[in-house]
Amino acid sequence: MIIQLIFQIFLIIAIAPLLSGIIKKVKSFFQIRKGPGILQPYHDLLKLIKKDSVVSENASWIFHAAPIISFAAVLAAGLLIPIYITQLPLGFAGDLIAVIYLFALARFFTALASLDAGSSFGGMGGSREMFIAALVEPALMLSIFAVALNVGSTNLGFISQTVAGMGLDAMSPYQILAFVALFIIALAETGRIPVDNPATHLELTMIHEAMILEYSGRQLAIVELGAMIKQLLVFSLLANIFFPWGIASQGAGASALVLALLIFMIKILVIGISMAVVETSTAKWRLFRLPELLSISLMLSFLALVSFIIVKGG
Repeated sequence: MIIQLIFQIFLIIAIAPLLSGIIKKVKSFFQIRKGPGILQPYHDLLKLIKKDSVVSENASWIFHAAPIISFAAVLAAGLLIPIYITQLPLGFAGDLIAVIYLFALARFFTALASLDAGSSFGGMGGSREMFIAALVEPALMLSIFAVALNVGSTNLGFISQTVAGMGLDAMSPYQILAFVALFIIALAETGRIPVDNPATHLELTMIHEAMILEYSGRQLAIVELGAMIKQLLVFSLLANIFFPWGIASQGAGASALVLALLIFMIKILVIGISMAVVETSTAKWRLFRLPELLSISLMLSFLALVSFIIVKGG
């Protein structure tokens, strides 16, 4: 169990920047430009780690602790989400609800740090982030609950194992509705267009970037790596809750684990390319139009639950 825990932590940290680099490369392809290489995020993180941090004189201990707390919360959530095997390193300690609260904890401390620095940009980004979170978190919980009700458990590893055993029978109307809802939520949780633009520092558009504008050096490296890991975990929920076929079960051999890891990489790559296509084919929405988009995800999540009741006849 200890070996699996260490390996999953290493795997998450190693793959997260690669996924970010692939998405940027695909976006560059569709925008007809060369763009950075897929390994550029690794170089950026190494460059930031070698630099010292410049800290505002108004910052307190919250500003220094927030990157570490947020990173630890996201990494802990990664041990509760199935990546390549249904046996989770910390599956005994939490389930879907714990994952959502860990994401919320990371968001809370990031927003708190944006206010602590005393920057007007940070306060603006923090308020926008909380505004979006109030719409995203209920839809995130409801979309996965639609699948959890069918399985009879909120343990994400058990959900993946059970849905994988169903085969194509798992592709029911409520499963499809819940997947579309979670896909929209993933755009918001990972700060993607049309909700946010991760490649801009314009005052009128930035949300996540505004919150971390005061960070630099090693602290910024931790924040950026945490955001990349969260992106990987949200994509993993899409891949292994709704399409868990190919994931290894408990007690699988070495060859089965390698195959499961390869299939996981392919699924994450497909989801990442899909996100890049959505980003390049849509424009950034105004802030006050975002409730229209996010309310669609909440409505689809609710319809998924209603569809489950109708299909099961309960």
